[in-house]
Amino acid sequence: MSGIALELPAEIAAIREAIEVFVRREILTRHERHAALLDDPRRRYAADGRYAPEVYAIIREVRMAAAEAGFFNLCVPPSLGGSGLGYLAYFTAWQAVYHTCGARHFLAPYAIGHWAFAASAVLEHVTDEVRTRILPGLLSGEKSLCFGLSEPGAGSDASMIKTRAVASDEGWRITGRKLWTSNSPHADYCIVFAVTDPTAANARKGGISAFLVPTDAPGFHLESVVRLFGHVGGDEGALVLEEVAVTPAQLVGQLHQGFGAALLGVSLGRVYNAARAVGLGRWAIERALLYVQQREAFGHVLADYQGITFPLAESAMQLHAAHLMGINAAQLLDRGDRAIKELSMAKCYAVEVGLQAVDRAMQAHGGMGLTNELGLAEIWQVLRIINIADGTNEILRRTILQRLLKGDTDL
Repeated sequence: MSGIALELPAEIAAIREAIEVFVRREILTRHERHAALLDDPRRRYAADGRYAPEVYAIIREVRMAAAEAGFFNLCVPPSLGGSGLGYLAYFTAWQAVYHTCGARHFLAPYAIGHWAFAASAVLEHVTDEVRTRILPGLLSGEKSLCFGLSEPGAGSDASMIKTRAVASDEGWRITGRKLWTSNSPHADYCIVFAVTDPTAANARKGGISAFLVPTDAPGFHLESVVRLFGHVGGDEGALVLEEVAVTPAQLVGQLHQGFGAALLGVSLGRVYNAARAVGLGRWAIERALLYVQQREAFGHVLADYQGITFPLAESAMQLHAAHLMGINAAQLLDRGDRAIKELSMAKCYAVEVGLQAVDRAMQAHGGMGLTNELGLAEIWQVLRIINIADGTNEILRRTILQRLLKGDTDL
């Protein structure tokens, strides 16, 4: 039985069912098979904070298995060699992945080509050289990329980037710093956003270009792995570019018009994170509901105590609303609407109520909710991060208000 009345297109419904099977077969079984390696942070990460080589080999296996099964590129435009199924498929598939995987399964993000790690609509206007030489490796899952937009002084306001690409005889030379760049410790390529026309950029009228840069290019350095929540390693990096030479063949889209690609990437990220929050929130609440029906205190199961169960019911209502909001935003995007207000609402609301759902599930479990064994603390951290990633909740509220004040008041 489904709590959603919308009948998904047959192709998307089939993908949702099939990807749940794929996740159990290719992801959950790998976590069981390699538990000693993947569950121990001291073995999962190398001394420099990156994934250990044997761990990254497993990640690559998952990407390539997903590509072989047809899931990895399901939302990549057909012009790039993907299935081109759109935003509703993207939201539905990601929600299914995280609802199935839940906690302690960090291989989940590699079941589908994540917009910042793999081929996506962001690369739709790359040059023929990139299509021939680089794209096949990204589509197969053998290679990966990262999205070099955020900087030490440019987070939610990406127009503040300071990285510069200065014209040279061969093309441009890029100098600058990037921060919070997910997958950068292991990526083969980086989409680097840089100012190519300072005057236009200062006036917020373009002037920013995107380039596809190999991470082993001279002058391209991973300065450090960014560690979060006291972890011994991580998947975000701080990057330094020093006079990195790029040619016109590496330009992504039109010169001085790269900010559109940046916004497209951020929009994909908001769809992804809304789906992620709904899926993980559902997983957490379902675990809590099982627990409160089993655990007894003072002669009753915990489910008899409204103080424990009413918050779970509240989160169920909120996650249902978030699920519907995500579906609606995806459908609007698929029909060609910009859906700026609706996507901002969907992402902001989903990550907030998803985080609260996990917190309530932890509370319902008592002390057990804090243990590594259950994994609730792990997904609490994940959801806390995405309350900031791809636009903070404050920025999203600002965007919503701006749209409302301009007359976009349809609700």
